[in-house]
Amino acid sequence: MTILPVHRQPRSLFPDFGRSLLTDVNDMFSTAFAPLGGFVPFLAPRQLRMEDFIEAGHYVVRVEIPDIDPAHDLEVTVQHGHLTIKAERSEQREERGYSEFSYGSFARTVSLPEGAREDEVEATYGRGILTVRVALGDSTTTTHRVDVKHTD
Repeated sequence: MTILPVHRQPRSLFPDFGRSLLTDVNDMFSTAFAPLGGFVPFLAPRQLRMEDFIEAGHYVVRVEIPDIDPAHDLEVTVQHGHLTIKAERSEQREERGYSEFSYGSFARTVSLPEGAREDEVEATYGRGILTVRVALGDSTTTTHRVDVKHTD
């Protein structure tokens, strides 16, 4: 016989209030920004777009960050098994009008793979792409059997 868990919805004193309010707010934004094709600029995510892969003994992260000065607007750090990339892009528009460009501070943190050598990291920036290469070593992970002691 198989026993399956039963999932029940929690009861609320006001079961329709939250759902109704959320629906009303979504409808309001959908209607207000319909002329812009549904684009809501201040709700758009401000996250750096990236890709990562393993190549020739290195963990490689490539991030799109166009129109920045890497000497002043970019910070790359490695600490406790994490790679963090922070960038800042200042608004440079001459005239006020519609723009889908993102300005401000951006950050992205990724976990490094097992065996990553935090002291062997190099970063280059060119043509709007930041490339970070982290050397990989041999994984030293081993499995240990743990004896369980009975305390009764």
